[in-house]
Amino acid sequence: MNFVSMMILALAMSTDAFAAAVGKGTALRNPRLSEALRTGIIFGVIEAITPLVGWALGSIAAEFVADWDHWIAFTLLSILGVLMIRTGLRAKEAESTPAIRHSFWLLAATGFATSIDAMAVGVSLAFIDNNILITAAAIGLASFVMVTLGVMVGRLIGNVAGKWAEILGGLALMGVGTVILYEHLTM
Repeated sequence: MNFVSMMILALAMSTDAFAAAVGKGTALRNPRLSEALRTGIIFGVIEAITPLVGWALGSIAAEFVADWDHWIAFTLLSILGVLMIRTGLRAKEAESTPAIRHSFWLLAATGFATSIDAMAVGVSLAFIDNNILITAAAIGLASFVMVTLGVMVGRLIGNVAGKWAEILGGLALMGVGTVILYEHLTM
C-alpha cells in the first residue's frame, strides 16, 4: 500500500469516530478543549489498537488465502464502505439534555464500536504488503485529531456533518479497496 492510500485509509477510518464525536460534542453543554482532547485520546488509542488485533488475526489466515488476498481486501473494504454509507444515510438527529462530561466507559464503548471497522481493515491489511505499525499509528493519530475537532465543533455543526463524514468515509474505504485490487491485478 502506498503512502497516499495509507493516509486516505487513516482518514476514512477516523470519519466514523468523527461522526460519533460530533454527536458527543452536540450532547455536551459547553465542550472544553480538555474534554475534546480526553475524548480524542481515548478514541485514538482504541482506533490504533484494533487494526493491530485484526492484522494479527488476518496474519494467521494469510498463508491459506495468498492467491486471492487482494480480492478479500477489496471485498472487506467495499462492504465496510457500503455499511458506513448506509449508516450515514440513515443517521437521525438525537435530542437530549446536554451533559457536562461523558464518562470514560461511555467514551471507550463508543470508541470501540466505531473501531470495529478498523479491526476488519486490519484483517484485510494482513493479506497485502503493509507496515501495520505505521498504518495503525496513522489511523490512531487521524482519529485523535478528527475526534478532538469533532467534539469541539459538535455544538456548532451538529449531526449533519457527522452523517456526511460517515458517507465520505465509506466512499474513501471503497476507493482504497479498489486501489488495492488494481495494484495487485496490474503487478
